[in-house]
Amino acid sequence: MDTIVRWEVTLKRRTVIVEGPLAFHMRRVDAARRGEAGVQIMTFPLLAARLAGGFIRPARSEDLFPAVRSALQEGGFAGLESVRHLPGMTRAVARSLGKIWESDLELAHLAAGSHRLADIAEIERRVRASLPAGVLTPRDLRDAALRRVAQAPTVLGSIELQDIFWVAPVWRPLLRSLYERVPTSWHNPGCTDAGWFPGDVVAEKPASVPAVSVVTCANPRAEAVEALRWVRELISSGQARPEEIAICATATEQWDEHFLVLSSDAELPLHFTHGLPALASREGQACAALADCLLNGLSQDRVRRLFAHSAGRSRALGGLPPTWSAGLQSGAALFDVVQWGHALERATDRRGGGYDPRPVVLPVLELLSRGADAAEEAGELLLGPEARPLWTQALRSAPPKALEFTLQELRLPDRRDAGASAVWCPASHLVGAPRPWVRLLGMTSRSWPRRAAEDPIVPGHVLPRRELDPYPVVERDRRAFAVIASGAAGGCVLSRALRNAQGGLLSASPLIPKGTRAQFFKRARIPQHAFNESDRLLARPHEAAKLPAVTAAGLCWRNWREPAVTGHDGIVRADHPVIARAVDEVQSATSLKLLLRNPLGFVWRYALGWSAPAGEDQPLALDARAYGELVHELLKRAVDALEPSPGYARATREEIGASLASAVRTLDTDWPLQRSVPPAMLWRHTLDNAAGLALKALTLDTIEQPDTRSWTEVAFGEAGVAEERDTDLPWPSGAEVLIPGTSMRVRGRIDRLDLRGDGRAVRVSDYKTGAEPGRAQEILLGGGSELQRVIYALAARQLLPDEPRVVARLVYLGDRQPRPYRLPDIGLAIADLAADVTAAVALLRRGTALPGPDAQEERSDFRLAMPASLATYFRIKNAAISRAFGDFCRVWSRR
Repeated sequence: MDTIVRWEVTLKRRTVIVEGPLAFHMRRVDAARRGEAGVQIMTFPLLAARLAGGFIRPARSEDLFPAVRSALQEGGFAGLESVRHLPGMTRAVARSLGKIWESDLELAHLAAGSHRLADIAEIERRVRASLPAGVLTPRDLRDAALRRVAQAPTVLGSIELQDIFWVAPVWRPLLRSLYERVPTSWHNPGCTDAGWFPGDVVAEKPASVPAVSVVTCANPRAEAVEALRWVRELISSGQARPEEIAICATATEQWDEHFLVLSSDAELPLHFTHGLPALASREGQACAALADCLLNGLSQDRVRRLFAHSAGRSRALGGLPPTWSAGLQSGAALFDVVQWGHALERATDRRGGGYDPRPVVLPVLELLSRGADAAEEAGELLLGPEARPLWTQALRSAPPKALEFTLQELRLPDRRDAGASAVWCPASHLVGAPRPWVRLLGMTSRSWPRRAAEDPIVPGHVLPRRELDPYPVVERDRRAFAVIASGAAGGCVLSRALRNAQGGLLSASPLIPKGTRAQFFKRARIPQHAFNESDRLLARPHEAAKLPAVTAAGLCWRNWREPAVTGHDGIVRADHPVIARAVDEVQSATSLKLLLRNPLGFVWRYALGWSAPAGEDQPLALDARAYGELVHELLKRAVDALEPSPGYARATREEIGASLASAVRTLDTDWPLQRSVPPAMLWRHTLDNAAGLALKALTLDTIEQPDTRSWTEVAFGEAGVAEERDTDLPWPSGAEVLIPGTSMRVRGRIDRLDLRGDGRAVRVSDYKTGAEPGRAQEILLGGGSELQRVIYALAARQLLPDEPRVVARLVYLGDRQPRPYRLPDIGLAIADLAADVTAAVALLRRGTALPGPDAQEERSDFRLAMPASLATYFRIKNAAISRAFGDFCRVWSRR
């Protein structure tokens, strides 16, 4: 027969009251380490809820904010009616109610003589009525606990207040009643206002006077760096364990991002007691992507970013494949649903059928196009289960239009254990759980102590500030400083910045002990204890100098300041295979211009494949290159519509205008599907201006022979490109064109080609959308910058049969009355081009890939790759670069 042994253990129940999340966690850790049994660790609201019993709990922000918003939406206020819809009103009213409840004010009595307080009292009544069952405000929770105070010996046992330096008036009646039934004590009150407390007050004196030191840093980031160096020093030297170290400030916002990045890089155990920024997580970024679409409108980049987070995770996009966007033009901005519909249709056709994403994507885009009003529905459909709670919390805090700000304020719990880590926290958290090694940041007159601000809902003329807030922030900060500093038995460092993040000067805090000498830390100082690898290399320059990356960077820095050309200026080994391959490719007018006027840029672009950064999603104006392409596209569509019938040469001005208007309408729809365009009004204005230039080009002169055929954008040398549908072209698009005397092939598209019916004469035109430069009639190659006209003439000579007479002209459409400038001697121009290209190729093959005159332009595509002080660089290098180029420099001075 089995023997059942029953153990009866009588637990001595007791309750410890703490304040703040750090104290709550650390007291639980201490209880676990000591093996304590029967101890309950609570805050005042939790104690009251425990005593009240049942399913009662204190109201949290997720309960209060919807209730306050609902109360404000009902309206009917005497003083708040005109401002109840303002952004931030819900948050402000909730904070004011919190102060009123903590101060234990009876609004029903105070509201008799004030419309403002009467409005607040009505909001309080509505809030209390709309809170979920069992969820109580602090006053109601206190009263519910008082009604069951007789159960305190059984439920709570003895009560101990641990390291609490302020008890709000709302909880004091409860403590007095508890004292009559259970033993009550207050350990380490840290304040002088304990006369109202009826229990035992136990004040422990510090074992030793802490050593206080003061340091001054350049700015808040430098403060964060020095703080992490200090933590590393304490841990590595064995002076302190991580759980004995704390870094704090009265408000943490201006250091949070620095500590988040730097501590991760340093791999230091640093716990954020107030939580990590939600936007630093994947879920927070999903919320940010959705808010970006709702608040700033649709665009391809925004939608792609949102779908990258939502595809496969959300309800609406759970089955969307990763290849849904295949075929979309990457340069198209796509700012509305109509453009998206056309773009997805064309992308599906371009892929040749297969999966059609429109049934899934377009309803989502319709929802997003409704903006902030659809925020709640969009969150339910487009966010995953991990991100939806964050989205709901943000919508509770403020109206949807303020999502940009509320998401920045959201916090996620830090999963790192505070009991085994150094902590970064607000001073209000640390004061409830002091640590022996403390560093206080932001010791300036603005932060320690902070300035008391007027309550926006209940200002001083409505209710005296001392009644609304009996323990203002100034006194809280002063008391917190005294408690934290006195508890720092190991050491206390007071840190301040000379300037804020915007560069403004900061004055020292009055709490810094008089006569304490400050130690100044420069940003570039060599630390004794580095906090990460880069900091270690800064402290040991002899080790850093051995790293290949540092060695190369230092050599580049020195070479840029040497009055001689070096490998960092563009000197490479002769016959480099990468450069040889780039030179052997088919060239365009753009690449030849770069070859002649900036050989280094040619190597970067065509040998190494570098390109300029992409422009903004929605520019206010098209850049010069895109604007020129727009004008040329209008010309092409207008002329193509007139050919072959009735024929551009025979068309009237009215027919030309009609074809151009049709081209404008087509591009108004098609162009935004291919690239970014300005906002609607500016885009229409841009189209009208471009149409005006195109009309100038089309009506500049008349064609005398009625049998003349005209083409625009006539391609040559583009091997591998599909032939145009219209086979009635002067030559195949892939026809090869060689520069005489060289092996260099060229390609391009002739802006306009007019061929006489008998084939004996041809005219090629190069249209420029800019204004006419000075001495335009003298331009031949323009120092290597005006090559299109010559290349067009070369193509016409080589590709048209029977060697027709060629007329090549250059037209600047930016003038009111543009004039065509004919190339006087085509043969001479082609010969000069061949000689210049031959010389440029010879330079590159010898390894002289140096910057030319175009590299000095501020708007150069490769400006970012050049030295920051470009003027200084060329002042040092000009003489050496000229000697290296030799006779080739004369190319740039010829007209």
